[in-house]
Amino acid sequence: MGEERGRREAWQLIRLHVLVEGQTEEAFVNRILAPALAGNTIIADACRITTGRRHGRVYRGGFVRYPHLAADLILRMKQDDRADSWFTTMVDLYRLPTDFPNHATLASGMPAAQRIAALEAAFADDIARRLAAPVSRRFIPYIQQHEFEALLFSAPAAFAAAFPDGADLRTLHAIRASVATPEDIDDGPDTAPSRRILRCCADYQKVVHGVLIAEHIGLDTMCRECPRFAAWLARLLALPAAAR
Repeated sequence: MGEERGRREAWQLIRLHVLVEGQTEEAFVNRILAPALAGNTIIADACRITTGRRHGRVYRGGFVRYPHLAADLILRMKQDDRADSWFTTMVDLYRLPTDFPNHATLASGMPAAQRIAALEAAFADDIARRLAAPVSRRFIPYIQQHEFEALLFSAPAAFAAAFPDGADLRTLHAIRASVATPEDIDDGPDTAPSRRILRCCADYQKVVHGVLIAEHIGLDTMCRECPRFAAWLARLLALPAAAR
């Protein structure tokens, strides 16, 4: 009996709900992240942040106000409060809304990783305070260091898969070589990863090309090149063990 119960627990499925900023992140989670997690008994789904409702229509995507994210996340956590349900986010530090918890108290010159750690902690605390329920302990906040496109610099050669005749691979490789990790590419309005890509691939479209390039790169390479992303994915993959 005990052995049979142990086998059931070992194969217990985890439901992971990922609240994301835009269509690109949604496609990335559903097409790339979810299949990898499924191999570890985690069923993941992604949904864009609900930003408004009008005349029976729901508007999703974009992240301009923190209350949109908080309200949507809390609603989902209340709707699925089962012990095997977990929640996480995939939003960018780039242009993070100024009403985000703890945003105003952080110095602009603080290293990005340090800022993100403080913001994620404040985010978790705010959701726990608003929800005041055990399910809040099954929330893993994740803020990307800058934006999704930084992950694509994990392997600049992969841009050739989407732009066989039109990618400036030399410049893309030079950008990657100029930083310690792709996550360190800065978030200036003219130097953010997506802006740099557009100068090298004029026809770049986030959802179409971004996810295609990510598929060619693969999660293993992204994790090897991007430590914060790797740490988040490792934490997600460990959820079945944490739930037992």
